[in-house]
Order: sequence, then structure tokens, then C-alpha cells
Amino acid sequence: MTATERSDDPHGGLATRTFAKVAWRLVPFLALLYVFNIIDRSNVGFARLRMTEDLSLSNAIIDLGYGLFYVGYLVFEVPSNLLLRRFGARTWIARIMVSWGLVSMLTAFVIGPWSYYGARILLGVAEAGFFPGIIYYLTAWFPAAKRARVVAGFMLAIPISNILGNPLSGAIMDGFQGTGGLAGWQWLFILEGIPAILLGFSVLWFLPDSPRDAAWLADDERRWLEGEIAAEDGLRMSVGGHDKLGALADPRIWLLIALYFSVAVGTNVTGSYLPKLIKDSFEPLLAGGEGTYWKVGMLSTLPSVLSVIAMVIVSRISDRSRSRATLVAGALTAAAVGWYFAWQGGDPWTKLAGLCVAQAGMMAVLPVFWALPPLFLSGVAAAAGIALINSVANIGGIIAPSLVGRFGIGPLVAVMLWGVAMALIVWRTLEWPAVKARKNLEHNSRG
Repeated sequence: MTATERSDDPHGGLATRTFAKVAWRLVPFLALLYVFNIIDRSNVGFARLRMTEDLSLSNAIIDLGYGLFYVGYLVFEVPSNLLLRRFGARTWIARIMVSWGLVSMLTAFVIGPWSYYGARILLGVAEAGFFPGIIYYLTAWFPAAKRARVVAGFMLAIPISNILGNPLSGAIMDGFQGTGGLAGWQWLFILEGIPAILLGFSVLWFLPDSPRDAAWLADDERRWLEGEIAAEDGLRMSVGGHDKLGALADPRIWLLIALYFSVAVGTNVTGSYLPKLIKDSFEPLLAGGEGTYWKVGMLSTLPSVLSVIAMVIVSRISDRSRSRATLVAGALTAAAVGWYFAWQGGDPWTKLAGLCVAQAGMMAVLPVFWALPPLFLSGVAAAAGIALINSVANIGGIIAPSLVGRFGIGPLVAVMLWGVAMALIVWRTLEWPAVKARKNLEHNSRG
């Protein structure tokens, strides 16, 4: 063990050994689940390139259906997360994954606007609780000092899903068109829904509900980890945290919702419109040749590659500095600049560069942002509060596609700047008091 490791781990290597074991066991697996969650939620952004022709659906109908996903999501998010706490992560996450995989596959057989709308709402109901459930689940395994990097590792699934999913979706639409009498977009929903079902069953075998159920942890590792998490729960209570559902009325939760709304709008625009924005920008260069959808998919990976780099760097800075809200403000400022160039760029490559910066800025926010709610939430309030933040803020996902369809991407510059203002208010009213409380506690313990 190096001198640096010894200074970070006063427990003689126990902390380092335990966190390494937990991280390698859980985070890659959870990220894999999230990869297919993102693919199955957003692959309609690729399918729209042919659904509009085959089903005579307008882009406005596709946009509305994309947003209606969040209606079911909004209604069932908090109850789903509370049921996860009651039944355990293993059982409930498996149920969610099998459900959404089946609904995603059935979307291949929509025949018009109403069946499409119904499939999107039902997909939101099926998926509700997955993302906030994982965020809540991670709070039972990692203390605050590790959380941004751990959440970043999990949320790398978002850009990775685009890096893998966009070329895959393009290849399916190009290669399976007409196979078995089905269109390429129908095969897209079928083939990308199957992995969610298979992985859902694997959750029952692989995922422990809590540290006490982790047979792969030694007894001393398990006792130490449970003690660390319990100590942090006590600190949250000391800075005004709650362990009851009354925490949902806490104005700090609603402030975080106002902040996350800006990110939800931006990321749902890229989810629903990125392939179309790139196809429209590069139309003269693509010239409608063979493999058009695959080429669009490859170009769509570039913003995600930059996002991976940004998420890793910003999350490490966040955990080392314990700075969250100010980094969120900086990342959203970069996103605003990126959206401006994507909007006003004079050539396709400048617009693509703007999309890369915008996507990287928004993605860098995510792991840092989700380290903020556990500063004052614990227990059942954490399960409900995290779900409430995610569900209500994702109203931005309902309006985002229609906003861009009607006004273009220009308004996203203002949306990002709104997020910057909210992040600075969060720093002043939420994060700074928590920092002071932690410093006072550490000072008193030394004294």
C-alpha cells in the first residue's frame, strides 16, 4: 500500500479492500443494466427515421409519444421506489427489467398514433423506479466521499449506450429491413428488448439486497461498511435530514428538482433528436447512399465519447474537492456554450462540435448532482425523495421533444443558464451548510 493510500485509509487497508471489492462486484453490472435501459427508452429516436414513413406518423406525433413516456414514469416513480425498499432491490429491479423488455418488444407492432402513445406510456410505467432505485441502492454501499465517482461509473452507461447503441440501431435498421416481413425499425425494438429480459432474470442471482446479504464480503468488511453507512445516516440527521415521508415537503428537494429540470430537458433532446439533428446537418454529405443509418449512428457516437471523458474527470474532481453544486454550474455553462454553437454553427462539423460539448457538459452534471440528495436524505425519505426528484424533474422530458420540434434547439441555451442559476442557489442554501456541519463534526471528534 502506498503512502497516499494509507493516508486515505486509516483502517489498515480495510476500507480500500472493501470499496474495491464492492465497486468491482456491483458497478459494472449495474452499468450494464442501465445501458439497456437507455437503449430501450431512446431507440425510438432512431426508429423515427423510418416510422414516420411506414406508419405515416408526423414528427410531432413521434415527439409527443417520446414525451408521454414520462407520464407513466412520473405517476409510478415514487411508489415503485418505495416498493423497492420494501421488497428488496434484487426482486424489484428484476421485475422492472423483465417488464420493460416485454413492452419494448411489443412496441414493434404499433400501427398508428394511439397504439404508439399507449406503448410509450406503458414503457414509462414499466421502467418507473429503475434509475432512482439504483441511486438509492448505491447509498447503502458507498459513503459520500466515494459517491460521485461510483455514480459516474454507473452513469457512464448513458454515453456507452449511445456509443454502442447508435451504430447497432443503424445496422439493425439497414440490415434487417424486410426480414420476416418486418421493417427494420420493428426488428430494432424486438432485438434490443430481449437483453433486458435476460438480464432481469440474472439480477435474481447476482444482486444482493444490502451489505449484510453479500456473501462475497468478509465478516470484518461487512461490519465496517455497515458502520460507515450508519454513521453517515447520523450526519444527515444532524444537518436537518429526515427519515420520514414528510421530507417530500422539504424545499431543498424542490430546489434540486428545479436544477435537474434543465438537465432533463437537454438530455431528452439528445435522446429523441440527436440522430435527426446529425442526419439533417450532414444530409448533403450522406447523399442518401447505402448504409445511411449506420453512418448517422457512427457520427452520433462522437458526443458520447467526449461525455465519457468529461464524466470521469469531473466526478473525480468532485469527490476530491467535495464540491458538487459549483461543478454542476460550470458543466452547465459549458453545455450552454455547446448548444449555442450547435444552433448557430455555420457548417455541419461546427454544429457537431457544439453537440459534443453540450452533451459532455450535461453528462458531467449527472454523477455530481446525484451526490447532493444524500447530503440531507436517508432511509425511506431517501428512497422517496430521490424518486420524486427524478420523476418531477423529468417533466422536462415530456416537453423537450415538442419544444425542439416547434422552436429548434435555440431555447436550450436559456434552459442551461437556468440550471446554472439554480446550481448556485443550491450551493448557497444546501451544500455550504452541509459542508460546515461536516467540518464542525470532524473538529469536535478530533477535540
